[in-house]
Amino acid sequence: MKLAKTLPLAAFALALAAALFAVLPPRPARGFDVDAFGQLPVLEGGRVKPADSVARNSLLMIRGQQGFRFEGRPVSADEWLLDVLFRPQVADRQPVFVINDPDVLGLMGLRQTQDRYFSFLTLIPHLEEIQRQATAAQPVDPKQRTRFQSAVVNLFDRAYLYYRLENTAQLARSRGLAAELSARDTLGAASRQEALAELAFFRPLPPGPGDRADGWRGVGEALRSPPAADGAGLRALAGISSAWAAQDPVAFDRAVAELGAADRAARPDAVSRASSEVLFNRAEPFYLGMVIYVLALLVLFASWAWRPELLQPTAFALLLAGAVVHTGGLVSRVILQGRPPVTNLYSSAVFVGWGAVILGIVLERIYRKGFGTAVAAAAGFASLIVAHHLTGDGDTMEMMRAVLDSNFWLATHVVTITIGYSGTFLAGAIAIAYTLRRHLAPRLDPVTTRTLVSMTYGVICFALFFSFVGTVLGGIWADQSWGRFWGWDPKENGALMIVLWNAIILHARWGGYVREKGIMAMAIFGNVITSLSWFGVNMLGVGLHSYGFMDEAFWALAAFDGSQLLLMALCLAPRRFWRPAGGGAAEGGGHAAKPV
Repeated sequence: MKLAKTLPLAAFALALAAALFAVLPPRPARGFDVDAFGQLPVLEGGRVKPADSVARNSLLMIRGQQGFRFEGRPVSADEWLLDVLFRPQVADRQPVFVINDPDVLGLMGLRQTQDRYFSFLTLIPHLEEIQRQATAAQPVDPKQRTRFQSAVVNLFDRAYLYYRLENTAQLARSRGLAAELSARDTLGAASRQEALAELAFFRPLPPGPGDRADGWRGVGEALRSPPAADGAGLRALAGISSAWAAQDPVAFDRAVAELGAADRAARPDAVSRASSEVLFNRAEPFYLGMVIYVLALLVLFASWAWRPELLQPTAFALLLAGAVVHTGGLVSRVILQGRPPVTNLYSSAVFVGWGAVILGIVLERIYRKGFGTAVAAAAGFASLIVAHHLTGDGDTMEMMRAVLDSNFWLATHVVTITIGYSGTFLAGAIAIAYTLRRHLAPRLDPVTTRTLVSMTYGVICFALFFSFVGTVLGGIWADQSWGRFWGWDPKENGALMIVLWNAIILHARWGGYVREKGIMAMAIFGNVITSLSWFGVNMLGVGLHSYGFMDEAFWALAAFDGSQLLLMALCLAPRRFWRPAGGGAAEGGGHAAKPV
């Protein structure tokens, strides 16, 4: 009895301790305070962010990971960015470009092997041909491109991003920023400064006291200014360049501290936000939440075979810990962005999962059958997996698109309708659990079956309310923004389909047209409708709401929808239909003419 109380508490505490441990600063890399460099604020993509975010997002776009091993040791994203900026001769040898397409490898004269990571040095002899092929493919509609065309365009974009990074703080393979400072008035300096200004991927120098908040300067712009206007920032950046090139940790730490002091004197608010964002990056709350949700599922599965009175509460405790971490990450994003929680496809995936988890926790507290824990953990994990795959597009806290640039409507229409998504997906997840249990469980408890149906019915009512209110609020927003309440835009049609489908399920049950299996099969089809409304309409590339186009997700969406149709068929099939006659009666029996 004592163990049944202490084990869930211990699991909850350990999961949260892991989250707190992740926030601790890393050890200096080879004596360099790389973490302090990562906290320096820069302007990139229209917003001020830490250099750490630039490093992580760039490496994620190029390699698909936020770190790698080189010459037998791990290299963090911040170390990699420092090498790209100030030691390009080293960075060019690091295997950061992932290439999977066999035709692209053939274009470069390379054979397809298990090693799919290549260095920029490997790409250099073929860059001209890669650019030629990418330029030829660019005019083709992304939905119509061949696999090779998509792959070569993607490779060229990543190579160009890398090239811009190399030419942000100083020209690649030049004598360094300190030498450029000394030669700023010599012959040819103007062309070099112009190149730096045009190629710079981010701006590392803060605006002066009287300048605008977005008046951050790139190195090329600063070099074109009079020397008297340099300030401490440019000199400190030159010190960082020289110290990293010479691998002098003492001089490096001193120069980073000088640039940090200059940033604090010019923009203390930017320094504070950058430090907070580094903590968020370090914690990786959504990745950790995904891991905790998986652990909750595994413990719950184990409880169905051994000691349910002990393991089921432990699984629920892990689910609560995952929800705490998930909520903390969501709140942190809201604070960092100064926006409501749903601003793009990535944040919508995070929020949909969070809503499903919270609803699942409520259901588990009401029914205490373990199924609330199962569907909540599965929904949280699945949504965070979707969000994780969306991080490859770059900064997930990107500047707002004009169509969404309204905090009031983001906090009402977008959040409300996304809660409707969460409810519809949760109802579908419960229906899937019902289906699998119906065919895999050796014996069925009618009370548990009725509980699952009741849970699904209640969640559909919840989802109908929020999806309907969210759709109406969206129409009001459209009337204020575009001068019409409804325009039959694909996204509007998708939202309406969710409302109508949830209403159809309820009316079908009220009218007696469906019973247990029918409700569950229709709830599973709700997953199809919601996924098409959420992601599918963005792939059409038409309409006022197509601001998150991502053609690479087409096959994943098609596979998901296909799996839901198969699960619907399985739900409607007789119980254990693959067994010989007499091997198990179909649950809920009845004649063919009766509702299912």
